[in-house]
Amino acid sequence: MPSEQRLAAVDLGSNSFRLEIGVVENQEFIRTDYIKEAVRQGGGLDENRDLTPEAMQAGWSCLARFGERLSGFKRNQVRAVATQTLREARNRDVFLAGAIKVLGFPIDVVSGREEARLIYTGVANKLPINGDKRLVMDIGGRSTELVLGHGLQSRKMESYRVGSLVWSQRYFPDGQLSRKRFQTAQVAAAAVLEGATNTYQHAHWDRAYGSAGTASAIGEILVQAGRSTGSIDQEGLDWLLEALVEAQQVERIKLAGLREDRRPILAGGLSVLRALFSLLQIDKLEIAQGGLRHGLICDMLGERDSTSDLRDTTVTRLASKFQVDAVHAQRVGEVAATLYRQLYPVPQNGQRAQWERTLRKLDWAAKLHEIGSHISHSDYHKHGAYILDNADAMGFSVDEMHRLGLLVLGHRGKLRKVEASLGEEGLRLQLAALRLAVILCHARRDPEIQHLVLRRDAAGMLQLRYPAAWALKYPQSAYLLHEESLAWSKTAWTLDCSQSDS
Repeated sequence: MPSEQRLAAVDLGSNSFRLEIGVVENQEFIRTDYIKEAVRQGGGLDENRDLTPEAMQAGWSCLARFGERLSGFKRNQVRAVATQTLREARNRDVFLAGAIKVLGFPIDVVSGREEARLIYTGVANKLPINGDKRLVMDIGGRSTELVLGHGLQSRKMESYRVGSLVWSQRYFPDGQLSRKRFQTAQVAAAAVLEGATNTYQHAHWDRAYGSAGTASAIGEILVQAGRSTGSIDQEGLDWLLEALVEAQQVERIKLAGLREDRRPILAGGLSVLRALFSLLQIDKLEIAQGGLRHGLICDMLGERDSTSDLRDTTVTRLASKFQVDAVHAQRVGEVAATLYRQLYPVPQNGQRAQWERTLRKLDWAAKLHEIGSHISHSDYHKHGAYILDNADAMGFSVDEMHRLGLLVLGHRGKLRKVEASLGEEGLRLQLAALRLAVILCHARRDPEIQHLVLRRDAAGMLQLRYPAAWALKYPQSAYLLHEESLAWSKTAWTLDCSQSDS
């Protein structure tokens, strides 16, 4: 089978790491291999929210095995994402550096709402196409995602910091099971999830689905006990609670269908699920076949089949929400792209796809560079960077949003605030093109740039040359370019803006 017909998804969850591999036939993904390892990385966060050395090593060892299995795959055939544990971990960059090295592929840390979107996409693509309004939930190790959707389209997405692993550690730390502990855990979960009551109440959905993790484990236990044919109801949850209370200790739980890796976190997951049943008035929760990794596969199939990108829609939505001047943003984007093409002409060595992606990211930064203006004019670049660093943006990873935030933060003013990132040539050249475009468009009209030449030398230093006649015609622009040269002269990198000899 040709390699280009293979796809793989890697899910770095708080409980387990999962790898799914398959082939694409007639635009349908057919699974050929599935590996799951209970890494329990979510239990390896210390009191400072740092991953312990043991937790990092366990993750690296698992991903090294996944990396061996993915040998021969191309970069565009594999998508790997990490969720709540790495969203929380303060030292995630240390872990990710080693993880990417042993896996052999990039790993995106996704926001809670992006995780929810991917979950819904994976679930919806495994369900019949009908007019049902759906509630999809996924109780993971350190977070719970809730999504409302219709057909294949997710509508409302949210992520809450409550999960089976963290709740088991917090309310059943010694493995002792009692009715009082379950009641305390359920009340605590309900307090975290209470904000979901209005948005996700029963009036907004026809059928409820549980994806992966806790829902799948409890559903299988009820099936094996003869109390279900593939769904969960309140009667089944009550029966399971009684069975756990009767066991008294985690190690004494003996239930058909319960996997050994799920036993230590079953009590916490049950408490969260009971809280959701009560808050959202759920009568029946159907067990979904799809999940996060299937959503990743669906996204990759969409990318292979279309030039559209969900991130374009997200950027447009953000710009509209914060009332960005779309005409000016497009003007800045076009000028920035023109300048960047002078630094990097269209490559002829097979790197065109990467070149086009870089230009698109530069265009996104241009479209969002004034996103903070709705908050404050004087420091709008700082507010814009804050918005992007904290926005749940569909289609984007956390790191992608941070990079956009850096470009927005650095597009004006002193460079000291982004100097630590200027050593990365790709970002430095994007930032230079964006800053120059903002200067040239300062009058908020189309600038005359056909005679401007931007070049870089072998050492990575930049030069912008413009005719003397242009400087006489646009003295304010020439002055601002001179100031830009001074700004770059205070860094390890130069951007010399001056008149050409001719």
